[in-house]
Order: sequence, then C-alpha cells, then structure tokens
Amino acid sequence: MPDALPLRSGDPTELGGYEILGRLGTGGQGAVFLGRPAGMPGNIPAADYVAVKLLHGGLAGDESARARFVRELEVAKRVARFCTAQVLDADVAGDQPYIVSEYVPGVSLHHVVRTDGPRTGGALERLAISTLTALTAIHQAGIIHRDFKPQNVMMGPDGPRVIDFGVARAMDAAGETQNVGTPAYMAPEHFTGGEFSTASDMFSWGTTMVFAATGRRAFGNDEMAAVMHRILNSEPDLSDLPNPMRELVEVCLAKDPAQRPTAREAQERLVGAASDASAGASPGPQPGPPP
Repeated sequence: MPDALPLRSGDPTELGGYEILGRLGTGGQGAVFLGRPAGMPGNIPAADYVAVKLLHGGLAGDESARARFVRELEVAKRVARFCTAQVLDADVAGDQPYIVSEYVPGVSLHHVVRTDGPRTGGALERLAISTLTALTAIHQAGIIHRDFKPQNVMMGPDGPRVIDFGVARAMDAAGETQNVGTPAYMAPEHFTGGEFSTASDMFSWGTTMVFAATGRRAFGNDEMAAVMHRILNSEPDLSDLPNPMRELVEVCLAKDPAQRPTAREAQERLVGAASDASAGASPGPQPGPPP
C-alpha cells in the first residue's frame, strides 16, 4: 500500500464507495486521503488506489467555499489527463463534498530538491520540457493555474504531473484580480492589481525552474514584503542555471507579461536548443585505415 499518514479522530473511514486508508495531506480548503474502492479484498494493483479530497467540515456550509470546490472540479475535468491527476468521481452537492482523483505515486518536486538536491543535466531538461508540455495542455484547455510551484509538481514514475487546481480559473471567466497563490512564485501583476493570464503561469514556471536548478527561491525566502519588493523591482541571480535554460528563464521572469513566451513557445525553444546541441556534438574518433 502507498505511504499515508494515519487517520485522525473524526476522519471518515468510507466515502462515496471508497474505503479511506490514510491521510496524504491537508490544506486550507480540505484534506486529501488515500483511498481504494470499498469491498475489494486483499492487495490491489497500485493503479486502483485513489486520492480523495474532502472539503473541510467547517466550509461545507459556506456557499463561496462550495463554489470554489465546484470550480476546482470543473477545471480539473477540462485538463488533459496525461499532465495531471485524472478526476474519477465526485459529489460536490452532498453534506460531505469530495473529489476523487487518480492517485499519483511519488513526491513533490519541492521534496525531491530538498531531499536529493537540485536537478541538473538531463534531469533538469526533462523536468522543464515535461512541465512546459503540461502547461501547454492546461492553457489550451482554457485554464490559468495561478499556483504553479514546486509543491504542485508531483514527480510520478511516468514523469511530472501538475496538480492542485484549487485556485485555477477559466480564461473566459470574469476578470479577477484577487491575490491568490504562493507569494514567492507569484508574477508582478499579482501585486499590482493587474489581470492574471497564462503569462502569470509562465513567471511562476520560471521561478519554479530556478528552485529546481539551484535549491533556492528566485526572489528570496524572507518576509513577504521583501519578497514582493524584489519581484517588482529586482532581477534574480540566474548565474547557476545552465544555458539555454538560463536565457529562457530570464525572459519568463520579465516584469512585463507581454514579454514572456507562451508555454508552447518556451517548450519549442528548449527542444530546439537540445536538437541543435545534439547536431553540433563532435563525432567520436574515426577508425583508421586497415593495416
């Protein structure tokens, strides 16, 4: 069975036809549990485990909280399943609103970097291209994630997955400038009342790649006011990033959203650079003429 924390007093043991086995995590909106279809005997294949997100009991009667939960479900269902945890089941109208998703084994990018150190070489390039592929699919589905960060990139056995659409919104939704997300990874427009866009996600992608490659946050890790000031007024130190990653991250961290590339443009730029590097590699030594 996958690793999970023990259930707490008051936690459900069954929900919507799923046996609840343990806790995977807790956030401001709800708790996420490890589950399996109820009534299945013995050991089950790893693919049959699920993640069950349950809205906090104190929020079940809050109409705005329920509306956000419904929006999270609708957004997650629009995103291509190859780049996130696929939604399998849900009940957002009952007394205990929940969303059941595919369980993605693995740990977050944040955990990997903190435990094993920064990503380098091919591992960094694969991470960058995979997450850009996911963002391309998310944006093509008409979704702005709004909280892209290392904690929301799950390093699954089949590659990175982008999770947690709790504050995501559709591009065609009414303009919203509420300050949501994680400050250290927010774009400048989050702090100036500007409109969120896919370019905001690209800024967050850039800061995430800085953390992945260096183990440091691009704009520091101290009090929020200082971090916000740097995001608005300073350029981060990217000297430890290899090229072409450094040049791409630099343009993704442009203060002006209009200067940032789209996820597809960034992906094509990295893939093209990798192809050019392979084509320009020096051939190995050639065999001499026969004696």
